[in-house]
Parts: sequence; structure tokens; C-alpha cells
Amino acid sequence: MNAFHISSFAPSRAKGAEKVQPEDFDLYCAALSALSWRKLNGKITLCCDNPYAEFYEKSGLTDIWDEIRVNVADDLEGIDPVMFWAGGKLLALRDMNAPCVMIDTDFIVWKKLSFGREIIAAHREDITDTYPPISFFAAKNHILPCFSETVLPLNTAFLYVPDNDFRNFYTSQAISFMKSAESCGDSLRYMVFAEQRLVAMCADYTDTPVKTLLDKDSLHFPQSDFTHLWGAKQAMRDNPALRTELVGKCRDRIKRDFPEYSYIADNIDAVCAE
Repeated sequence: MNAFHISSFAPSRAKGAEKVQPEDFDLYCAALSALSWRKLNGKITLCCDNPYAEFYEKSGLTDIWDEIRVNVADDLEGIDPVMFWAGGKLLALRDMNAPCVMIDTDFIVWKKLSFGREIIAAHREDITDTYPPISFFAAKNHILPCFSETVLPLNTAFLYVPDNDFRNFYTSQAISFMKSAESCGDSLRYMVFAEQRLVAMCADYTDTPVKTLLDKDSLHFPQSDFTHLWGAKQAMRDNPALRTELVGKCRDRIKRDFPEYSYIADNIDAVCAE
């Protein structure tokens, strides 16, 4: 099954960054995510903008993926990159041919998966204050269909899209919303609505069946099929010992399970030491 990662520099640039400089644990996790997918499930492409394409080329990390495709606009096509920091994912998905899998660079699949006509997401999420009613959002000239507000959102750290009709419907709704949204300081609610709640609403609206890799009520139970860094990223920034431990484990995993790519670990260490 064809999959893709996404890297966009627009959010970092909007916050004042002058060059691409991912953190070491991000690069290691992205490498393991791509290499494990290639070993077990198929091809994987990196969809990115020009700054990230240049960074990976210069850093000697392009071999992580089967292909690097520069198909994410440097300016996110006018989408506010601070409010919609993951907007590049939806732009990339719009241009990919389904069936396909969209995977966050901090999500690793350690097992062979099977695919059918159902959407597959990482897991469901409860409707909390993070997911306010549709009436909460201000988006000029964007009118949503009669979506159900009771359907539970889908975490899209992993998202399998089975066909182009659904891909087109979901991405058109999400991108139109992002381009129409009025700028405000509430980036979390706006981004997860565009990315994670809309996909669930679109699936419900089109009667597209949905499966998940993980049960939302068992997310913190021990399992060895999937890894998602997500909240652990801040913990590693706050705790250098934890960061060193994880990076060491990732380095060892690459050299043990993917010995032909051992040089990738060395290249990551080199670029992060600059």
C-alpha cells in the first residue's frame, strides 16, 4: 500500500525560524516510520515543500523514502500556517491517488496491515472542549453540509483513504474551511476540526465505513504494534535524559533492524550536531 509523510516549513517560518532544523528525535522517528513501512507494507513518499526538500538532500537523508515529491506549496496556498500548522497534510492528500495512507512522521507501524473499503484511522477521540460545536467557528463564505455533530473525531496520525471520491470530498471541505477561517488565536480547535473532526463527519455523511488501529479507551495499555510520539515530544524537550534514552534506542533499532541504512543514523547525528 502506498503511503506518504508530510513536511512543511511554513509553520516554523511563520514563527520566526530562518532554516529547517528538525529535532533529533523527530528525525529518528520519521526514519523508523518510513523504513518500517517499506519493510512491511509498501512504498512511502515524502511530500514536502522546497525548504524541506533542500534540507533532506543536503543532510543525506533522502534514502529514508522511496521518493521525495515537492508538492506542498511553500506558502500553504495562503492558508494561515500558524492556525493550521498541519495544513500541508491536507494539501498533500488532495494530490495523492487513493487508495493511500497518510502517516505522521511521529507515528510508526510495526506490523503488516490489511486494507479494504473502510477508512482506517489511528483511533477515535472523545468530544471534549477541544472539539466545540460547528457554530463556534468563524469561516467566511464556507457552508458545511448537514454534518452530524455527534460522530466522534478520528485521530489522523494514521489515515487510510480507500478511494478518490472520499479523498476529494474530505480534502475539499477541509481546505475550503482553512482558507475561509478568520484568523484568531485558537489554533488547536481550528486545526483539529479541519483535520480530525471533518474526516469523521465526512465519513458519516457519505456512509463510508471506518475502522481504527487502536481503541480510544485503551490508548495507554501496553502494545507493540504502533508507536506515536505525540505528547512525549514535550517531555523529551523538558527532560534531556529521556531524550538521550529515546534517541539511543532509535539509533540502535535502525542499526539492528535496517543495517543497510545504518548510515542514516550517522547522518542524523551529524546534522543535529551542527
